[in-house]
Amino acid sequence: MQRYFVFFSYDGSRYHGWQVQPNGNSVQAELERALSTLLREDVQVVGAGRTDAGVHARMMAAHWDTEAAVDCQQLAYRLNRLLPRDIAVSRVVAVAQDMHARFSATSRTYHYYIHTRKNPFVCNTSCQMHYDLDFELMNEAGRILCTYDDFGAFCKAHTDVKTTLCRVSEARWIQQSPTQWCFRITANRFLRNMVRAVVGTLVEVGRHRMSLDEFRAVVEGKNRMAAGESMPAHALFLEEVRYELGVGC
Repeated sequence: MQRYFVFFSYDGSRYHGWQVQPNGNSVQAELERALSTLLREDVQVVGAGRTDAGVHARMMAAHWDTEAAVDCQQLAYRLNRLLPRDIAVSRVVAVAQDMHARFSATSRTYHYYIHTRKNPFVCNTSCQMHYDLDFELMNEAGRILCTYDDFGAFCKAHTDVKTTLCRVSEARWIQQSPTQWCFRITANRFLRNMVRAVVGTLVEVGRHRMSLDEFRAVVEGKNRMAAGESMPAHALFLEEVRYELGVGC
């Protein structure tokens, strides 16, 4: 039995998230369908994580096991021929049996995009802000995030999460143009809805509706109701998942 990783990207606009859903199509379902067709066996993949409906990924990873002989380069090519145009495979890699798409990841990075002036070319992948924001103050709040390890304040309620502990190593706003900004956050793991809740709370800071001391109190209070609103999904991208992979195909 050989384990394989597949690395791919997708536009999540048409999907009900990554994970297979009973009442809607998902990225996982499309990938499993394509792999099962090409390998002529029932393939079920394990993803690096879950993205919600409408969220995109520039880099996602999943693994599966098979006894079939796999030409990695050829399989990647054939997958791209079969998958919908909004899912693209970059490579397939043979890995050690103990490598796991979710648990072997050393870090994950998300980007959240906002723009401050109406722009028809980014409206499907960025969130328009209709008020001035203090990005310098928002970056101060981002640095505060990196000093904590419990993010219960930004975790969606009523989930089956066992711990709200995360190691955030980066949380900063990057200006990409006079009217476009990107929030970049990296951690070893993320809670469900965490990034969108963090961004929503940072926006409260940027609007001067929440001080840095109040922001710190929100983090320490671990109460989702005290944090900002969850921002729209369409502006969120899973940017990168990092692994320490051995030699593959």
